[in-house]
Amino acid sequence: MNALLPVAFVLCWSSGFIGAKLGAGGASALTILMWRFLPLTVVLAVVAVTVARASWRGLGVRDVARQTVIGALSQSGYLLTVYYAIQLGVSTGTTALIDGVQPLVAGALAGPLLRSHVTARQWLGLCLGVAGVVVVTTADASAAAGVAGWAYALPFVGMLSLVAATFLESRSATRVAPSVSLTVHCAASTVVFTALAVGTGTALPPAELAFWGAVGWLVVLSTFGGYGLYWLILRRSGVTAVNTLMFLMAPVTAVWGALMFGEPFGPRTVLGLALGLVAVVVVHRGAAPRGDGHAGDPARDPARDPARDPARDPVARGRTDAVSGATR
Repeated sequence: MNALLPVAFVLCWSSGFIGAKLGAGGASALTILMWRFLPLTVVLAVVAVTVARASWRGLGVRDVARQTVIGALSQSGYLLTVYYAIQLGVSTGTTALIDGVQPLVAGALAGPLLRSHVTARQWLGLCLGVAGVVVVTTADASAAAGVAGWAYALPFVGMLSLVAATFLESRSATRVAPSVSLTVHCAASTVVFTALAVGTGTALPPAELAFWGAVGWLVVLSTFGGYGLYWLILRRSGVTAVNTLMFLMAPVTAVWGALMFGEPFGPRTVLGLALGLVAVVVVHRGAAPRGDGHAGDPARDPARDPARDPARDPVARGRTDAVSGATR
C-alpha cells in the first residue's frame, strides 16, 4: 500500500469531525448533511451516465440494493449520529474517541464473520490503540458540562453502523468499482437526509458564507478524501489494516482542534498520539503471513487453488491481511 494513502486517509477522515464543528454553529445537522450530499449526488449521477458508464455494466438489482444498504449504514447512520452528537455538545475529541473503538469491535468480529486470523500481536496493538485514544480524549469528556448523557451513545451507534457496513461490503461476492459504490452510497444518503430535513422543516440552508464553506470542506475532504480512501484501503489491505488507522483519528483531531479552535493540547495528547503510532506499527508487523501461515500448503495457496482466489472468493478477499504493501 502506498505510504501516502494512510496519511491522506487519516487527515481526510479527521477533517470530518472538524467540518462538523465548523457547520454546527450555523445550521442543524440535517441541514448540513442534506446540502452536503444533494449537489454531490447530482454531480456523481452525471458522471455515472457519461464517463463512468462502463463501470455499471454487469451489475444487477441485487448488487445495487446491497450497495444502497451499505451506503445507508456507512454514511447515513454513521454521519447523522456523529453530527448530532457534536451539535448536542459532545466534543470532537470525545466523538473521535468513541469512533476509535471501531477497530477493536471489527477485530473481535473479524474471526467469526470473515474467518480471518487476528494474531496476538495484533490484539496487543489494538489494545494500545484504544489506550491512546482514551488518553487523548479523557480530559475533554470529563470537562464537558451540560451535555445529556444519552448524547454520548449517538457516536457509539454510528460506529456500530460503520462496522456493519464494513463487514457487509467485505462479504460481497461482486466487485463494485469505487465510482459506482460512491454514487450509490451518496444517492441513498441524499434520499435519507433530504426526507428527514424536509420532514423536520430544516431543509432551507442559511445564507451565510461560513455554512457553504463548511459544506465544501466536507464534500472535498471528508467525502471524496476520507470516505473514498476508506474503501480503497479496505479493498487493498483488509479490515484490520484500515481500522487500525482509525486509532490515529482521535489524536489527530485533538491536534487539529488545538490549532483551529484553540482546544487544549497537553502532555496527555502527546502520549496518546505516541500510543496510536505504536499501535499502528505493532498491528501491521504482527499480521499473519499470506495464507494464514500456510503459504507452503498448495491447498491454501490462492495461486494454486482458483477456488481461493481473492478476486473470486469474498471471504478471502475480505480477510484481515494487514501486511504493509499488500494488495488484493
